[in-house]
Amino acid sequence: MPEPTHHPVSTPPSPWMRPLRQRAPGLVLTLVLALAAAWLAQQPWVARWGLSALTLAIVGGIVLGNTVYPALQTRCGMGVDYAKQRLLRLGIILFGLRITLQQMGQVGWSGVLIDVIMLTSTFGLAVWLGRWLRIDGQTAILIGAGSSICGAAAVLATEPVLQARGDKVAVAVATVMVFGTLGMFGYPLLHPWLASLGAGDAAYGVYVGSTVHEVAQVVGAGRAVSETAADHAVITKMIRVMLLAPFLLALSWAVARRGVRVGARAPVVAPITASGPTADASARSRITIPWFALGFVLVALLNSLPLLPAAPRAMLLALDNLLLAMAMGALGLSTHASAIRRAGSRPLALAALLFVWLVLGGGLVNALLGHWGR
Repeated sequence: MPEPTHHPVSTPPSPWMRPLRQRAPGLVLTLVLALAAAWLAQQPWVARWGLSALTLAIVGGIVLGNTVYPALQTRCGMGVDYAKQRLLRLGIILFGLRITLQQMGQVGWSGVLIDVIMLTSTFGLAVWLGRWLRIDGQTAILIGAGSSICGAAAVLATEPVLQARGDKVAVAVATVMVFGTLGMFGYPLLHPWLASLGAGDAAYGVYVGSTVHEVAQVVGAGRAVSETAADHAVITKMIRVMLLAPFLLALSWAVARRGVRVGARAPVVAPITASGPTADASARSRITIPWFALGFVLVALLNSLPLLPAAPRAMLLALDNLLLAMAMGALGLSTHASAIRRAGSRPLALAALLFVWLVLGGGLVNALLGHWGR
């Protein structure tokens, strides 16, 4: 009898390999965008404008998203969404490696108080002015977060709590870029006048760190005066960054209290639901905990202890820059220019009014609490 023929049986891909293959094209695309933005941000002619890799990544993403990406979206969509959601949260957690509790002591409690006052006043003003300008609540909150805390990174961190659409996030990031860049070049021009009021380089640095949008822009505005100004500016800015976590927790609580309905896509963190007598009461008591914000705090606490060697920390910081740039690139790919045009001039007007408050109101708060001329 002839021996039976055995045909090779193809092994189906494992459960974890299938989503990896589906996400790979989009992840590679966002990775290329992030690396290109990082390289461009290091070029001297770009660095002079204080444009970070995050800002350049979203700009590049928007350009591709409105030209060649629609033809690739079917294949790359899953990976782009993964970068926009999961990689973003990991990037925010690692962002805690940029600050330590020891930095707070270098500017004193007056510097911390100035940061708290500027954050709460700027964000509260954004919400109030947003209603006056008839801007939708999510856009006003995103612009307020970016203006009051740490620019594009704060906008990105606020998006999961609100589950806002990509075009609203892109509008908020654009306003941060415009007025943050204006501040980076404008603040050094104010330094001679501030010095005549008794604000030394250290006080000027606290003023810059408590009012300028992006970290890169803070560095530029500080170094334009002196290294002392730059050091105090960066430390004050990092304290503002540390306030991001309690801000997100408070925002999540406020959203739940008002019964705001989230977007159609699935929540990225598990909701805590308290039972109530009615469906409306249950909706108002549902709080979405931004776990990545708690991770951010834990990483900052870990960074405050002499446990992490310099080399691994530097590698993690580089990874964080890459993850955040990939998330920004993914956001840009998902943003249509028509949606930004539909937003109109009102978001820009809101950001302009907040910028005026940061410059004038921030100067007054710093003068009162920063001991200028004493």
